[in-house]
Amino acid sequence: MSIPERRARERAQRHQLIVTAARELAETEGWEAVTTRRLADRIEYSQPVLYSHFAGKDAIVAAVAVVGFAELAAALEAAGRSAGLAGAARAYVAFAEANPALYDAMFSLATDLPFGGPDAPEALRAAFGQLLGALAPLAGDRDAETFTEVGWSALHGLVTLTRGGRLRPDLAEQRLTILVDQLSRS
Repeated sequence: MSIPERRARERAQRHQLIVTAARELAETEGWEAVTTRRLADRIEYSQPVLYSHFAGKDAIVAAVAVVGFAELAAALEAAGRSAGLAGAARAYVAFAEANPALYDAMFSLATDLPFGGPDAPEALRAAFGQLLGALAPLAGDRDAETFTEVGWSALHGLVTLTRGGRLRPDLAEQRLTILVDQLSRS
């Protein structure tokens, strides 16, 4: 292996170490605890090393979000193969419940990630593609991507309102069933 190849590999490993450390810190202490100083201490590199990988916290959040979209796509793919929209909806909600800080990075915190266009990162397109695969067959004569955006919005709304304590917790399954039934009607 050449020196440039080794340096590139080490840089990629540092990049992943920063992303992993940020995610772990956010999941245990919240995104407020994720600072370049804390990350530098945690990964045992200086703050300038972090800044050689990321412009700042927003860029770190965006990198964590991209990882989250890849994981969400995989969870939706695994669920969708066997259980259609109902399985995908349950997988989406379970993913959000199991990864609250990651979900915040994906949907609530400021990032410059482009959504809904050809310049969106592959992981974002893959996650949307999985939702599209579950919802497009139900769109009827409506635009499948717009129908998917509406279904995604409804799922996100249920997740957000539930996490915020705004909905009755004992009716979560019933709400999800109603949503799936409504989306399934042509």
